[in-house]
Amino acid sequence: QLQLVESGGGLVQPGGSLRLSCAASGFTLDYYATGWFRQAPGKEREGVSCISSSGGSTNYTDSVKGRFTISRDNAKNTVYLQMNSLKPEDTAVYYCAADLYCGSSPDDFHSWGQGTQVTVSS
Repeated sequence: QLQLVESGGGLVQPGGSLRLSCAASGFTLDYYATGWFRQAPGKEREGVSCISSSGGSTNYTDSVKGRFTISRDNAKNTVYLQMNSLKPEDTAVYYCAADLYCGSSPDDFHSWGQGTQVTVSS
């Protein structure tokens, strides 16, 4: 199984920004599509964004379009999620996951990180 480690979460005020990182260990991440998911307390895990292995294709859930940007730096074996204009409803544990393609469901991804907490609150 591929090893993924998320970082960059924290507490931020509404309207603020955070950049999450997903670093791969022991394998080359640029062979894989990488997605960001989030799970708020009492809610199901939902897809936030995904980027293809080449970086040429990205997608976003409607609630984050125009605010979040996914990118990858294959030289650093890392995928990023830049989150701007954060809202309290963005509060969740954020996970990255990798697989061959950007699937539409968490079940489509077989390698996961441990998650990083993002809290948006004044």
